Amino acid sequence: MLIQTKDFGEIDIRVDDIITFKNGLLGFETIDKYVVIKNPDPELPFHWLQSVDEPWLAFVITNPFLFKSTYEFDIPKHTIQRLEIENIDDVMIYSIAVVPEDIREMTINLSGPIIINTNKKKGAQIIIESGNYPVKHFIFQQSIDGNIE
Repeated sequence: MLIQTKDFGEIDIRVDDIITFKNGLLGFETIDKYVVIKNPDPELPFHWLQSVDEPWLAFVITNPFLFKSTYEFDIPKHTIQRLEIENIDDVMIYSIAVVPEDIREMTINLSGPIIINTNKKKGAQIIIESGNYPVKHFIFQQSIDGNIE
């Protein structure tokens, strides 16, 4: 299936790869079909969550555990049921990244992870209400002298 995208032009996707977000994503509740576009460079941990129907809408996503090793939360039971999660091996968790002009100020949203059942092709964005994780978690740490570590 061919879809039009703003950043990648026309791309061919498999219909089987389309992930349905019944309630959309926060701020985009009416847009419910997405596909994950993997980064062609396996050394880079950033990918894209591209809307199937809206060429202009794509989110940079990443595995949050790469940037916050102590990140942990429970997936709510209603989300497990809605996504029909039967096996934890079928779950992918992503965070949306914000990539500003100054790359050193890149952040990921740890309070609103995206949960995807890769087997059923269903997804949801949840809110972690514990207050333990920020919406803007800076992924680059600066040392005292201002160098990025």
